[in-house]
Amino acid sequence: MNIAIIPARGGSKRIPRKNIKDFFGRPMIAYAIEAARKSILFDRIIVSTDDEEIAEIAVKYGADAPFRRSAQLSDDFVPTVPVVADAINQCEVLGWKIENACCIYPAVPFLRPTDLVQSFNLWIKSGKHYCFPILEFPAAPQRALKISADKGLSPFYPDFELTRTQDLEAAYFDAGQFYWGSTVSWKSIINLHSNASGYLMPSSSLVDIDTPEDWTRAELIYQVLERG
Repeated sequence: MNIAIIPARGGSKRIPRKNIKDFFGRPMIAYAIEAARKSILFDRIIVSTDDEEIAEIAVKYGADAPFRRSAQLSDDFVPTVPVVADAINQCEVLGWKIENACCIYPAVPFLRPTDLVQSFNLWIKSGKHYCFPILEFPAAPQRALKISADKGLSPFYPDFELTRTQDLEAAYFDAGQFYWGSTVSWKSIINLHSNASGYLMPSSSLVDIDTPEDWTRAELIYQVLERG
């Protein structure tokens, strides 16, 4: 069995109630549920939440919410892997035999079902514990600068200060959208970023929505895409 797990706690701070906040006529979490459904990859779509309202909305839009996440796994500091491992354990208590789980973040209004399918195929071929989407840094991080106490600038990596940008190795970062993993990998709490294959995505229509500014940018991009 393949399942999608959408971790959606109720206590988001920077954007209150972000996971069910209205985004062009639908609660934000509805977009993640829809992408998972349309991919036709999952036997079940599970929302892991500590919040009754989020659970009710998730069920309304086609997901299951068969358990409530504990308070210990619902604060600002709990990483993704233990939350997914807990969700798998909770589902196994119900008698489900789960082979693979894809953690899909709830604020992903631009996620395409085809990205879930293509990343799944890449992951299976790679033999890695996990697979997740990545983006290329828009500027070379080897040339990054820092500001000192006296407001002066200095390079983080002095060895690369005079290196041409085109001669530097490309670098990538986690797109913050979704993560494929086997049940064994999730339950073993294996670190994500050092045990994964990367599914490269274009940066033009992806937003990691963490702040009000991110939300506004997502709205602007959505309007442009909708106008076609």
